[in-house]
Amino acid sequence: MHHFTYRDGRLHAEDVDLTTLADAVGTPFYCYSTATLERHYSVFSRAVGAPKSRVFFAMKANSNLAVLSTLARLGAGADTVSEGEIRKALAASIPASSIVFSGVGKSESELAFAVDAGIYQINIETEGELHTLSRIAAARRKRQNAVFRINPDIGAGGHAKITTGSEGNKFGISISEAERLYTVAANLPGVRILGLAVHIGSQIRELDELQAAFGRLRELAERLAAQGHRVERIDLGGGLGIPYEMEEAVDHGPGLIEAYAGMVASTFAGLDAELAYEPGRLIVGNAGILVTRVITLNPRARKTILVVDAAMNDLIRPAMYDAFHDIWPIREPALGTPNRLYDVVGPICESGDTFATGRTLPETQPGDLVALMTAGAYGAVMSSTYNSRLLVPEVMVHGADWAVVRPRPTYEELIQLDHLPAWLSTSR
Repeated sequence: MHHFTYRDGRLHAEDVDLTTLADAVGTPFYCYSTATLERHYSVFSRAVGAPKSRVFFAMKANSNLAVLSTLARLGAGADTVSEGEIRKALAASIPASSIVFSGVGKSESELAFAVDAGIYQINIETEGELHTLSRIAAARRKRQNAVFRINPDIGAGGHAKITTGSEGNKFGISISEAERLYTVAANLPGVRILGLAVHIGSQIRELDELQAAFGRLRELAERLAAQGHRVERIDLGGGLGIPYEMEEAVDHGPGLIEAYAGMVASTFAGLDAELAYEPGRLIVGNAGILVTRVITLNPRARKTILVVDAAMNDLIRPAMYDAFHDIWPIREPALGTPNRLYDVVGPICESGDTFATGRTLPETQPGDLVALMTAGAYGAVMSSTYNSRLLVPEVMVHGADWAVVRPRPTYEELIQLDHLPAWLSTSR
């Protein structure tokens, strides 16, 4: 469920008219719904039995401080993949004791920062990282709590580029190596291995692969426990998918989440370990949209190319993953408005700067506003200044209130990020 609805012929975010908002902040801009964030987190956390089970929001989906602070007030921790994300989580008042550090290529300085911060857990992905972490923590006379991220050789996800659990993927320790490394870790001075983690992909809408991966993790946990090792934590990662067709999203209840929670409970029944979850897209995906204005139309023989002022640097998912996003007009089409066939594209000098191909939409004119739906996850967080375009603002609504939670920079600020070397800065 989401909170973007038509009222009096205009699309609203909760109680905020998006036409009025576009006039105030300019286009394009991201808009997040507080009510949707709160609902999605509450549905998930209740289903998995929080607070007995721990929930760590996967910040890579959306790291805006307002989003993080909203979820922190509901009890969410943070799943981070960089020092920058750890710092942002702390800035959003998420305590270090509720922060997990994942990622396949953590640098020594990042590991040192995490140890110094006293975070809850580091998910170790290689044998080299195990030894590096132990050395760093031991030098500080600490033992860092950690788990091994296991690669179960079971991958899943909505696209090859977001599948992470197959043997050929870069993530995690081979399941065949886990028992040996558990023994190695037991003799290291700077780490305390407390369990296992797994994450096999993203945008997963069927549970078979997840259940198979979790089953392998359960079997490994039992073998390790029989050998006398501590297996107190099981981190199940994230990956549950969401509907990108928004009409489906309106009717999409908690069925998938409840089925997932039931499968987890059955798979790990009787195992004396804390369960942890790292949802990201599931929480924030349908809570955000990208509002953009039509610049011009370019008619072709069989369809019309519709050029908007948002571009692939603002929302790269369609270019990178061939991802689908529903496109809604901000002004509700009048009865009898004809439909037309459009390619919806941005202004960047790349053929890949395309949001939709052959999409049937209500007849649209230059100046009209449209919304790219389900853009709250992997939208603003993956944006760039390609073509020297400004990052777009992010706005959060709360009932009838709204606030710009990341402003649009100026061109002067963009240019000042570069510095001329001495041999070019002197006048001739």
